[in-house]
Amino acid sequence: MAMTSQKRVHYFGKTKSEGSKEMKDLLGGKGANLAEMTSIGLPVPPGFTITTETCAEYDAIGRKLPDGLLDEVHSNMALLEEETGKKFGSEDNPLLVSVRSGAAVSMPGMMDTVLNLGLTDKAMDGLADVSGNRRFALDAYRRLINMFGDVVMEVPHHIFEDEFDRIKDKYDVSEDTDLNEAGLEELITAYKAVYKNSTGDDFPQDPYLQLEKAVEAVFKSWNIPRAVRYREINEITGLLGTAVNVQTMVFGNMGDDSGTGVAFTRDPSTGENKFFGEFLINAQGEDVVAGIRTPQNVDEMVKWRPEIYEQLLDVKRILENHYREMQDIEYTIEKGNLLLLQTRNGKRTGRAAVKIAVEMVVEGRITQQEALLRVPANDLNQLLLPTFDAKAERDILTVGLPASPGAASGKIAYSADEAVDRTHEGESVILVRKDTSPEDVSGMHAAAGILTSTGGMTSHAAVVARGWGKCCIAGAGEVVIDEKNRCITINGRPFGGQDIISIDGSSGEVMAGDVPRKEPKLSEEFKSLMEWADHYRTLQVWTNADTPQDAERARNWGAQGIGLCRTEHMFFEGDRITDMREMILADNLEARQVGLDKLLPHQREDFKGLFTSMQGLSVTVRLLDPPLHEFLPHEEHLQQELADRLRVPLEKIMARVTQLHETNPMLGHRGCRLSISYPEILVMQATAITEAAIECKQEGIDARPEIMVPLIGTSKELSLLRKQIETTIQGVKETKGFTDELAIPVGTMIEIPRAALTADEIAKHADFFSFGTNDLTQMTFGYSRDDINSFLPNYIRHEILERDPFQSLDTTGVGQLIAMAVSKGRGEKKGMKMGICGEHGGDPLSIRFCHQIGLNYVSCSPFRVPVARLAAAQAAVKK
Repeated sequence: MAMTSQKRVHYFGKTKSEGSKEMKDLLGGKGANLAEMTSIGLPVPPGFTITTETCAEYDAIGRKLPDGLLDEVHSNMALLEEETGKKFGSEDNPLLVSVRSGAAVSMPGMMDTVLNLGLTDKAMDGLADVSGNRRFALDAYRRLINMFGDVVMEVPHHIFEDEFDRIKDKYDVSEDTDLNEAGLEELITAYKAVYKNSTGDDFPQDPYLQLEKAVEAVFKSWNIPRAVRYREINEITGLLGTAVNVQTMVFGNMGDDSGTGVAFTRDPSTGENKFFGEFLINAQGEDVVAGIRTPQNVDEMVKWRPEIYEQLLDVKRILENHYREMQDIEYTIEKGNLLLLQTRNGKRTGRAAVKIAVEMVVEGRITQQEALLRVPANDLNQLLLPTFDAKAERDILTVGLPASPGAASGKIAYSADEAVDRTHEGESVILVRKDTSPEDVSGMHAAAGILTSTGGMTSHAAVVARGWGKCCIAGAGEVVIDEKNRCITINGRPFGGQDIISIDGSSGEVMAGDVPRKEPKLSEEFKSLMEWADHYRTLQVWTNADTPQDAERARNWGAQGIGLCRTEHMFFEGDRITDMREMILADNLEARQVGLDKLLPHQREDFKGLFTSMQGLSVTVRLLDPPLHEFLPHEEHLQQELADRLRVPLEKIMARVTQLHETNPMLGHRGCRLSISYPEILVMQATAITEAAIECKQEGIDARPEIMVPLIGTSKELSLLRKQIETTIQGVKETKGFTDELAIPVGTMIEIPRAALTADEIAKHADFFSFGTNDLTQMTFGYSRDDINSFLPNYIRHEILERDPFQSLDTTGVGQLIAMAVSKGRGEKKGMKMGICGEHGGDPLSIRFCHQIGLNYVSCSPFRVPVARLAAAQAAVKK
């Protein structure tokens, strides 16, 4: 993979800027925005960016730096020396640089960074002379040895920390900043010893060797486990790699007139149009994001440096006007001078995303269509999740920083691995850590919530949790963690791994026990966004609901019909499961009919409740789908209980269970096959639907039932069953003496590949198609959706699959079957109504495909309805 003619390095500075914000794919988000900020006149330390293509080239040629790359680096370093008036590695006026990663999609903290690069023994003396601050130079050098050793040479960080703690104890200081020059010189000697003992080499005194190794380390970090896992969790695919940003170092740790900070142009948790952030005086940037020290709120900067605060407000205005988007910035103040190190679109909660998008429309910055595209549809889930009941008693243990809103309760997990394991076992856990690091992402993702005792609102835990909509509290300093003994103490009260705590990410409150939660209250901005979504979308959004409660909830969320009512769920309620089992155990039609006669009034009332809740809207009732053995008990003590209740021998029940056993029940005696074998079941259900509809009509309720036959594979199956359904409907009307119009469309689920291939034949007997994408995916791939997790992670890691096909529709395979069925079906019946009712109906990527192929509706779970409404609008706007 030779790219020797390709420009690999792009410079940004006052002399020239070779990038722009549109070049994110090539320069990464960080590099593109550094060049952009330079171009619009903001104060940015100069530097250069090595492209993402070079990272891909590095991997392709066996993880080696491409020939000619270092020559380009040297040429750009010469430009940097000329612009800054400093010399890389000089003992007189040394130029120091930072080396940072930067992919096209933001991945905070996932890849590697090295600061103060270029310092050597001689350069450190030069830095001390030119700065007039030897302590500062010593501190910068010890940071480099630590970071270079950890990031580049993989020396365990804790070894350096142990040495630091030992020397701080020796000099009787607790804070890093209190260690004097003698202590820092001793620390540097100790760090060099750690480096040599761990690597076998002396710390490099050639600055270009440092740079070469650092660049390679950043490229390597693209494929380290935490970065790979982050991309998997966030479904980030198709990127070439990471860019490398080499930038002139600026120092926030040069004294009390210097500092460093992170800020958002609006509040990333609430969306409020207020400058938000934190800063530290006399510190470097990693001190803020790593949570090593608890920073001050940016509002307090007015007391320290009011002129800098005003400059930051100007920067906020300039960046929002330029990018027309909320920005996340990193900055350093060096001896009273403000310098910007990064800007990017700020990660935010779902609630903040909605508020910011709507307010920017009101402010005239963006259009309604742009606002719809600004809110990731899945982020609406965060607005729809419960919060703690304000009226509930709260045993408040402590209050930390409200880093990411939400309400979570669970038992205490002390490590990321523990959180993953216990969550897989069905427990709800809160991950409690001193702080989190990128290595913890799997546990953070698995946990119900995250609680850290250190760090601030822009720490790693806070930024990552907000991006996921995960409840998080940071900087809860009164939480003392004893990981070894698996115990935490909060204000003197001990809690173990089996104790439950609750955390409120909106208030920062940490509470004992499981605090009751309540349904959310939606904002006016949310209502506005949904109104815009409904205006622009063409896809209808229906819901999957089996009870009037679910139906009403979905209708309140904006559902326009029920696309799937699973009737089998109704049979498990109360005593009716016994009636169902009696029917299944019957030896003959007459005995089966006795059981069905008991079920009929239950079914009728169920349907009447649904038709009433959804009056004026369609309710699609799927006839019985699962195999009969699923309704029978399989454990002997439960079988004995059923035998006693029905007064039949245990042996009869055991024999029936054995008789109904199937090797592969998902492909067995289920769906339409049951209706063909036991037409009396179909007749009972069709009777109940028709009677319920007639009763509703007589009461002035506009009932609109539709009957859906599952698992059709041939047109003859549907032809036969449709005749039986129509005969039943007509019979009920005659029995009831009902002469008014009563249209009950009969359609089918397309969930077998053969049905999609022969959709034109099946359409002759169907009024509508609904694609059951769960089974269609299962049968097309040959994957069991219950067992896919045994190999899916490897398939995604090897990029065999981009994502779980049961969560997001496989458009190239399964999707083509759907598109074919749409074309064939409407070729037979022009304008035939079609939708999907699998779990994919609430997935934004799948919804976009449904829009593209011209489906009429998607149907999803009630809580996904707003997500689907927004995703449908986004699909229409993008098209």
